[in-house]
Amino acid sequence: MAMPKHRESWIPHFVLIVGVVVFAFPIYFALIGSTHDAATIATGRMPLLPGGHTLENYWQALTSGSGFRVSGTPVRTLMVNSLIMALVIAVGKIAISIISAYAVVFFAFPFRMFFFWMIFVTLMLPVEVRIIPTYKVVTDLGMINTFTGLTVPLIASATATLLFRQVFLTIPDELAEAAKIDGAGPLRFFWQMVLPLSRTNIAALFVILFIYGWNQYLWPLLITTNRNMETIVIGIVKMIGTSDAQTDWNLIMATAILAMLPPVAVVIFMQHWFVKGLVETEK
Repeated sequence: MAMPKHRESWIPHFVLIVGVVVFAFPIYFALIGSTHDAATIATGRMPLLPGGHTLENYWQALTSGSGFRVSGTPVRTLMVNSLIMALVIAVGKIAISIISAYAVVFFAFPFRMFFFWMIFVTLMLPVEVRIIPTYKVVTDLGMINTFTGLTVPLIASATATLLFRQVFLTIPDELAEAAKIDGAGPLRFFWQMVLPLSRTNIAALFVILFIYGWNQYLWPLLITTNRNMETIVIGIVKMIGTSDAQTDWNLIMATAILAMLPPVAVVIFMQHWFVKGLVETEK
């Protein structure tokens, strides 16, 4: 027996609503927790309505990062470090990948495909596999506790190179020939033809790579020993004590909410380009 149409339309909506509630409730819980004091949260019976310590908690997190039980780094410092790291990684990955893909697609040189497949093979080597030799190189170069050490080892991206190559392969050969006849050199063709055709893909990759850089945990944990160079993810982990009695959960939840703001802002601001870059097929 066929299911009524109105039931068919409500089932996916119900599933989506349940998914949104399951996803959003922990965020709501953290938001509410950031408005109460540590004593209220420690009782284990925290209300589900906002408290009266919102400004106090957020100001304390931003300016000192320290509570009654633990001491930390001001969240504003941690967020600046994470922002610099995320921006450099995102812009660096895109710049290197788009130039590499452009060279592979539009230039004929010996062993071109060999070098491309060598780049592609690195997809099978996650950061954890390369962590020890990379750390040794960074240490020998004296880049511990520097933004260079935080960002440069994570700049190269085989995935972005592969995606840009696939985009460039969709550019008609006639367009490249027309540019040559018009007297355009490689750089002019790149700036005036290739980049405009790739802007949606660049926007989509920027969102993904920014969030990737912002959420980095393992590499900043290894490369920073100075608390003023820590990122926001490391700062949240170090704010958590060994037990509930040694943890200022109100400050941790305020810090977690603040840590979500830049990635959310990037996604909202670039939402149109992000979606367009993921679904657009015609170039």
